[in-house]
Amino acid sequence: MTRHPFTALCFAATTATLLLTACTTDDTSVQETLHPGAKPDETAAYSSDPFSIPVRLTSQAMEKLSRDSSADSGTLLASHFQPDLTTRFSHEQYEAPDDNKVKQTDNESVSTFSIDVDTGSYSNIRRFLQQGSLPPADAVRIEEMLNYFSYDYPAEATVEQPFSLVTELGTTPWNAQTKLLHIGLKGFVPPHTDSMAANLVFLVDVSGSMNSPNKLGLLKSSIGMLANDLDERDTVSIVVYAGSSGVVLPPTAGSRRAAIYNALLRLQAGGSTNGAGGIQLAYKLAAKNFIKGGVNRVILATDGDFNVGISDTEALKKLISQKRESGIALTTLGFGTGNYNDHLMEQLADTGNGTYAYIDTLAEARKVLVDERYSTMMRIAGDVKIQVEFNPQRISEYRLIGYTNRLLTREQFNNDEVDAGDIGAGHTVTALYEVALRGEGGEQIPALRYKQPGSSHTAEYNDELAEIRLRYKLPGEQQSRLISEAVHDRLLVEQAGQPSANFRFSASVAALGQLLRSYPPMDAFDYQDVRDLAKNSTGDDEYGYRAEFVRLVDMAESLDRMQRAANGIALQEEG
Repeated sequence: MTRHPFTALCFAATTATLLLTACTTDDTSVQETLHPGAKPDETAAYSSDPFSIPVRLTSQAMEKLSRDSSADSGTLLASHFQPDLTTRFSHEQYEAPDDNKVKQTDNESVSTFSIDVDTGSYSNIRRFLQQGSLPPADAVRIEEMLNYFSYDYPAEATVEQPFSLVTELGTTPWNAQTKLLHIGLKGFVPPHTDSMAANLVFLVDVSGSMNSPNKLGLLKSSIGMLANDLDERDTVSIVVYAGSSGVVLPPTAGSRRAAIYNALLRLQAGGSTNGAGGIQLAYKLAAKNFIKGGVNRVILATDGDFNVGISDTEALKKLISQKRESGIALTTLGFGTGNYNDHLMEQLADTGNGTYAYIDTLAEARKVLVDERYSTMMRIAGDVKIQVEFNPQRISEYRLIGYTNRLLTREQFNNDEVDAGDIGAGHTVTALYEVALRGEGGEQIPALRYKQPGSSHTAEYNDELAEIRLRYKLPGEQQSRLISEAVHDRLLVEQAGQPSANFRFSASVAALGQLLRSYPPMDAFDYQDVRDLAKNSTGDDEYGYRAEFVRLVDMAESLDRMQRAANGIALQEEG
């Protein structure tokens, strides 16, 4: 297989830089700072190269390189590099849900989950890759990778049914014996959206852990960028919290930019972190300035390192769930590295009927707060759930890709008391199922010797592969509405040719997520295959996000090869 020259260049440059750094670095104070507590026979080798990864090179290897210029670097990589990929991120917190397993439709034909429009996992993965490390598997949530991108789905034009439903069926790129069922939603964009007033309360963490340019510094620039997009109809407030909380900017018209900028310039970091106290004050301020028919939202900006007051995730979620009943949603914006609490940020946003984004660059801040402001902040439907019933006569197995911490029971679909995800104006939501059609040999689970008898009424639906059901609540309503649509087998014929760009690109994103999570095993589908699939489906890429994804795939491949070499795993020869 022919490899892209960029990949080979990254791998060669990374290896050379790491070897050179390891051989020339003898400042023990620097090494102790990078690797406190390192064993005497180990020294740390780091590089400023953007594609390098932190590793340890044993002193034996360094000695061999210094005395023998002809030493085989490949052998040294395999035998002496000791990967240390978690050193810089060992205090970051991620939830560790189990991956979704293959289900047999004879035993369990119904799959139910809540939608998720968070995007934080994708930009966090990008941060890892651009800083020279593969992300930990638990940082990879495939649904957030999928939903980081917009897709060209048709949009509904009515408020009553606030999103469209699109399905597509095609061959799974990484398994020719299975099919990929692509489900897409696109949120309705109400008319005159740009004239809707917003009541925004920024809840800013100014504790000592935020004292960094990529934390408080980036945070202030991000809010300042949003301020440029507001006007006199909007209201902005800033609440800060550290050991205690207080109001830095009382409710101020969005047109008073100088006052907003001056408040931001006064922010300084220091002290411990009492997030719960700040949350209560922010909601109180938002309620006091509530705009009926407008956008009312608390925006929590932090690294999530709560260490004073209520710091337990479940206790904080309980507090947020009480506050959401007021009609004020919560958006969480994550910043920084090292002590970052991704798990807390995601869970608080989900509980607060809001969205979670990770801000790693000012460009990402613009995407979330300016370019996609209304889809981020303007809710058009709440408690959106998806349920798919597969026809056991036509489909033998299925596996939901991603949404591992958004799964619901079959009974919870019809229970309007069960909280689920919300969708914003113009937002697109994508979900993928890998399915095995009966008789095509794609099954992974051996068939039962004694099969359960089929239901007597199934025969009349033999032309259907599945039925997709959606439940949602319109803003202000307590009773959900239902949409259902059958997936007919004629899709197999109608879509037998080239799949759409939406299908191909979403499949490439899912494939990268599965490679980064190392589940399921995809021995016959590698990073180059992901790259080729993505590069040929970028479509109308106005902001270059899909092109950037292709570059991240290249980085991931280079880092994966580097890690496998460090672990002594043989690499295939380029061909």
